[in-house]
Amino acid sequence: MRELSLNVMDIVQNSVRAGASLITVQVAESKKHDTLTITITDNGCGMSAEQVKSVIDPFFTTRTTRKVGLGVPLFKMEAEMTGGSFQIDSEEGKGTKVTAVFRPSHVDMIPLGDIASVIHLLITCNPELDFVFTHSVDEKEISLDTRTLREQLEGVPFTEPAVSAWIREYLAEAEEELKSPELKSS
Repeated sequence: MRELSLNVMDIVQNSVRAGASLITVQVAESKKHDTLTITITDNGCGMSAEQVKSVIDPFFTTRTTRKVGLGVPLFKMEAEMTGGSFQIDSEEGKGTKVTAVFRPSHVDMIPLGDIASVIHLLITCNPELDFVFTHSVDEKEISLDTRTLREQLEGVPFTEPAVSAWIREYLAEAEEELKSPELKSS
């Protein structure tokens, strides 16, 4: 994949298929430590130790619509190509946590891409699920928790055009502010 945000979409879709009702996506950038860490956590059905070992094999998938599963193996390869690391922690009946650490200064580092649009798409295409998104760059952080948003909307769905537009604009503006040197840490 050309952007890490597309890997995030693919891994989150695994969480959706695993029956998760809450999915957390954390992106943490540290210029000081030369790391970009992406962590995706869900409360889905989880995996056995055997499945965790198998999931990094591109010829293993639980899907019946195709015979290969490239999402996790590609994400792992992209992290390790930069000198980073990859880990999956999962427990049956409790959920899964995928952590990929990248070295942004490495020549093989691919861009994060449009993470705001990916998160917007995930929220609006899965309106029955809750998402917590955080993105930090050193001490600066932005976040969006759909549980809080859901309370404020009092039954208005995320797919309502005005709500969808607000989510998209909020995330895009927050990402821009995160890149801005003037933003003060919260």
